[in-house]
Amino acid sequence: MNSYKGLTEEQIAIIRSTGNIRINAVAGSGKTTTIIEYAASRPAGSRILYLAFNKSVRLEATGKFEARGLRNVKVETAHSLAYRHIVYPYGYNVRADSYKTYEIVDLLELSSNGEKHAEYILANHISRFLTFFCNSEKPKVQDLNYMDIIHDDAARGFVGKFYTIIENGVRQILARMDKGAIDITHDFYLKKFQLSDPMLPYDYILFDEGQDASEVMLDVFLKQKATKVIVGDVHQQIYGWRHAINSLERADFKTFHLSASFRFPQDIARLASGILDWKKKLHDLDPVTITGMGSDNKEVSKATIARTNLGLLLKAIEYVTDNRKGQRIYFEGNISSYTYADDGASLYDVLNLQNNQRDRIRDKLIQSMKDMDELEEYIEKTEDVQLSMMAEIVKEYGDEIYGIIKSLKDLHIAGDDKSGADMVFSTVHRAKGMEYDVVYLVDDFITEERLEKLKDLEMAKGRPLHIAKWNEEINLLYVAVTRAKYKLYIPGTLIPKGFPAGKHVVTQTANHANTQAASHVNTSKKPIPPGHTGKSAHLSRLQAARQKPESKKDAYQPWTADLDKELTTMAYTGAPIGTMAEYFGRTKGAVYSRLKKLGYFS
Repeated sequence: MNSYKGLTEEQIAIIRSTGNIRINAVAGSGKTTTIIEYAASRPAGSRILYLAFNKSVRLEATGKFEARGLRNVKVETAHSLAYRHIVYPYGYNVRADSYKTYEIVDLLELSSNGEKHAEYILANHISRFLTFFCNSEKPKVQDLNYMDIIHDDAARGFVGKFYTIIENGVRQILARMDKGAIDITHDFYLKKFQLSDPMLPYDYILFDEGQDASEVMLDVFLKQKATKVIVGDVHQQIYGWRHAINSLERADFKTFHLSASFRFPQDIARLASGILDWKKKLHDLDPVTITGMGSDNKEVSKATIARTNLGLLLKAIEYVTDNRKGQRIYFEGNISSYTYADDGASLYDVLNLQNNQRDRIRDKLIQSMKDMDELEEYIEKTEDVQLSMMAEIVKEYGDEIYGIIKSLKDLHIAGDDKSGADMVFSTVHRAKGMEYDVVYLVDDFITEERLEKLKDLEMAKGRPLHIAKWNEEINLLYVAVTRAKYKLYIPGTLIPKGFPAGKHVVTQTANHANTQAASHVNTSKKPIPPGHTGKSAHLSRLQAARQKPESKKDAYQPWTADLDKELTTMAYTGAPIGTMAEYFGRTKGAVYSRLKKLGYFS
């Protein structure tokens, strides 16, 4: 009989449970240990499947189950399981990645129909719709409304105009992959696996990281006859942009909790709970109890974690230029991945476009652009976040990018052994599942004040609240905070109101540049245009921006008609470029570029 020595009462209750269950486990609460002991306590000879979140977790979990002597546990990812059932029998060839925009243009022989870059914009939306469908539980493309995931006004206008072409393009790609006429994608064979209604030969299925599972895999899981266990943390859902859903909330099973974290001490646990309490501003929320049981550690591993690639790059530049001779750094996910978009375009392609060095542009999509204005128009109509961030970086740093990236690469640890790094740099998405002794947060996460302003703005305009999106932004900060094992350095703007100081939570004050010294726009000859608000209406907000600038949280989000109107009004009333950049959460280069596009300087 197994000994429960060292386990909490919550863990023991799970191990002794029967029937279908769901486990809500806070960060660092020993869920893997609990699942292993749960598997060990099942009847001898039980056939058990453990579904891991990704390949690296699969390899780690395989070793842990084997070390426990549990050779009756099969460890798979959703894709490895589907691969065996679909790819082998059908003899498909699988692509390493998804089809790029220019490849879809060629495959479907798309044309512009007289509208600038329409073929590439169509291909981008066909790709997104294809991903949306393959990750959904729906059996047919027409069962989905692609407009449900399009938010920008320009993008919605384009999609509405060409919806039939986009939908038909998705069907054509699916049909060709199904016939094996073209290589299939990983999303495709997972979708085909779901549509085949598989019945898996297991007595127990353990589904990990359920908060970030896709509908397609949840559908497969719920249809199984096996005893089902789904585990995760409802507050660590951060992949909604990949069409992940919070599967824990959809599994109507008996609920167990793991609320004690062995990773971090109580003051970090208290901070994490305080951040999650922000959700009460949006909707009803059950009390979140997190108990920190971590002990003091030596400050060995250190990491800087940011919300965005841009925020991380800015902090990395600051780090390497701050007279730290001999310091070695490491980027989670490889530093090169921060300079390339999933669609293939690189930071250097965008820079070459800005410099009009077209012969140096390697990406076909960027090659098709006449200038940065055309690229920004494409970004608006496609909501391409990665390209938007690259454009922001290029406008901010220009030719300095070459030297910046070289400096970062020169200091980067060779290979994947990050133990020798003095500082690890990571976005919060790449830090998922990681832990570090000391964590420094970048101030590009959502703040309590920002959340309240966004809510008030939407309510004032009578628009529905973006609750799912804002919840995920809160989750991102929660995940970042809970990567720390011993000490957390956090900007004061990210601290919940009234949060008490603690030994392991160090508040940092951001050093903002003096906006009074920022570059000014020459407004002497510019009258306030009709339809724009005068200076008095914006005075209080301008003063607030000067006194307490917003972080660059939205530096990569598309401009909207309302934001354009507000931007030009502030410019006409004499606001400095720096003040406007901080107020709108953009770089100065982005504000200048937008004003130029809006005809302000003409």
